[in-house]
Amino acid sequence: MNWLAIVAIGGTVGFLAGLFGAGGSAVGTPLLHAAGVPAFVAVASPLPCAIPVALAASGAYWGKGLIERRIIALASAFAVPATIAGALLTPLVGGLALVHATEVIVVVIGLRLALFPMNPVRDAAQARGDRIRLAILATVIGLLSGLLANSGGFLLTPLFLLGLRMPITRALATSLAMSALLAVPGTITHAALGHIDWLVVAAYGLPAIPTAHLGARVALRSNPAWLGRAYGISLALLGTGLLAF
Repeated sequence: MNWLAIVAIGGTVGFLAGLFGAGGSAVGTPLLHAAGVPAFVAVASPLPCAIPVALAASGAYWGKGLIERRIIALASAFAVPATIAGALLTPLVGGLALVHATEVIVVVIGLRLALFPMNPVRDAAQARGDRIRLAILATVIGLLSGLLANSGGFLLTPLFLLGLRMPITRALATSLAMSALLAVPGTITHAALGHIDWLVVAAYGLPAIPTAHLGARVALRSNPAWLGRAYGISLALLGTGLLAF
């Protein structure tokens, strides 16, 4: 394994996580695998880092009142048990398949957001009112989060943007806060299964925490329309490049 590359990946992914509202697990997994980390370890080891990374980034949003706590509470009731179920199913799928699945999902979501950006609803209360849709999507995201060993942020932000039509900064803030919550059951389950290399966690996670806070501060100062399209383009380019690699 290339330890310097792992440190550099952690810092870069931390910044992107803060900028685009995710814990960074989905992006970190294929990059770590490209740096020589074994597939299952690359899948699971970014997950513990997603907790402090998401908390560090969401701290920049907290004082702005952008985190939708009611949505987090409702979605978590469905997503948390689904995350545990997905994590328990991981050994049945295979590490390399999970890495490639992550890459494909990243590309699809990126293209959707880059090519067809959504206009937010005017009233965030409208988003909170669609409880059935939120419950269904939260369950699916929780299952995928556990199965792919990530905090779900790369799926949560599109859920809030596309499914609930939230403004981009509010979607990013809420995604980060919920990512930290979803990473906890997944981390416990994957640690019990022996999938986590704690040396990789340290090398990847320590540089990611301060850069995540920096990324969130940049997002708060950015134009919302630019930020939403940049989020989609970044996901699409990254996923395509990793699939080609």
